[in-house]
Amino acid sequence: MKNIRLLFFMGIVLFLGGQSLYSQTKKERKEQKAKEIKEMIDEQRFTIDVDRALPMGGRTVNLTTPYSFEMRGDSAISYLPYFGRAYSLPYGGGDGLRFEESITDYQSTFEKKGTARIKFVTRTKEDTFRFDVQVFSNGSAIISVTPTNRQSITYQGEVAPKKKE
Repeated sequence: MKNIRLLFFMGIVLFLGGQSLYSQTKKERKEQKAKEIKEMIDEQRFTIDVDRALPMGGRTVNLTTPYSFEMRGDSAISYLPYFGRAYSLPYGGGDGLRFEESITDYQSTFEKKGTARIKFVTRTKEDTFRFDVQVFSNGSAIISVTPTNRQSITYQGEVAPKKKE
């Protein structure tokens, strides 16, 4: 009977000890991911894989084709679809939000909980776009785009893992 009690007690101790070790590693992984995201934002080199578009005047559109937004130093590479009303477009419909252009008016701030907020402006031959990008410490991101000649649109996605060089 004493052996059964001893085994039961040892089982509980091992179970609780294992749980605390697991939670520490989960917390460490979370902190590591937040650190990696902060590094990418500071270097101005990150990619956001977009999976949802939220047009201003319509329903949410789940994207099945891989779309992305990338920052590379002083330039932005946008491969995003556009859904919404256009006030003025070039003949043939234009390129939408598919471009690789330099950026101006760059501002980057970090909030208390690790959320990065990046604002900048980019100009193409068709339009001027104001970007407001929020990157959360868990890797999720929200991209709000305000064009001059079109309705605003918002995208949701995830920061792509850092590429090994």
